[in-house]
Amino acid sequence: MRFQLLLAESLRSVRASLSTTFAATITVLIGMFLLGVALLVGTWANSWIGDRKKELVVNVFYCTDTSCPRDVTPAQINSVRERLERDPRVAQVRFVSKEEALEIMKERTPDLVEDISFNPLPDSQEVTPKNPDDVTAIAASLDPLPAGVQKVNYGEETAESILWWGRLVWFFFVAMVILLLAASTLLIANTIRLSIFARRREIEVMKLVGASNWFVRGPFMLEGVFVGLVGSLIAVILLLMVKDVAIPSIFESTSRSDSQPLSSVWTALILLAVGLGLGAASSGLTLRRFLRV
Repeated sequence: MRFQLLLAESLRSVRASLSTTFAATITVLIGMFLLGVALLVGTWANSWIGDRKKELVVNVFYCTDTSCPRDVTPAQINSVRERLERDPRVAQVRFVSKEEALEIMKERTPDLVEDISFNPLPDSQEVTPKNPDDVTAIAASLDPLPAGVQKVNYGEETAESILWWGRLVWFFFVAMVILLLAASTLLIANTIRLSIFARRREIEVMKLVGASNWFVRGPFMLEGVFVGLVGSLIAVILLLMVKDVAIPSIFESTSRSDSQPLSSVWTALILLAVGLGLGAASSGLTLRRFLRV
């Protein structure tokens, strides 16, 4: 019964101040739409960086009769393999023979090997780290080079570039989300404050006759929830339209199929939850100064 009273009072307030309600709804719509775009682009970029990180490996190349005074022995290869496998940062160590390396090169760059009469490639170990950020440390752990090892390569410039971009994308994504949430909260609070200010006398009378703070706050918070729900729903609909029409062409032209943004379901749930929370919180916080009678 009490909830029905609060709901009726909230609906009456919405009808009595359609202009401010409309303004607050548009504010939520814009804020949630921008937040949704940030979520889609940020999660896609993070997925793309994650895929690139998975490609980071440390390659340990062994001596051959053309690169070192003496060819590598099986005992030396096993010694290096055991040393790497004892490293807690290493997820997998895979031996790549010179024959396998030549076949891989024939598939990737056939023009480079079509005229060669012998196999110039060395045997190697492909070391996959548990955490891609550890490739530099794993490579450094083999300095000085063990017996039988010619060189250690992890694509230093490429690895550092991918890791740097990964940190930058994460920082930018978090900063953008915080900025959008703060801006949306302030805009919604200021818009709702206009509606509350227009009814400040009514609030003062309710307080003077003994109404509790929560009884006064209830209708305004329900109004904020209503505004947040409607604005978020419209933002979700517009965002799904944009995602289905515009964003796929951007993603397909700049990434592979394994790099995907946040799913539509999770995006919609996050936006609805944030919109409802911002609407209710903005109404409740804005009303505090008017309850001090």
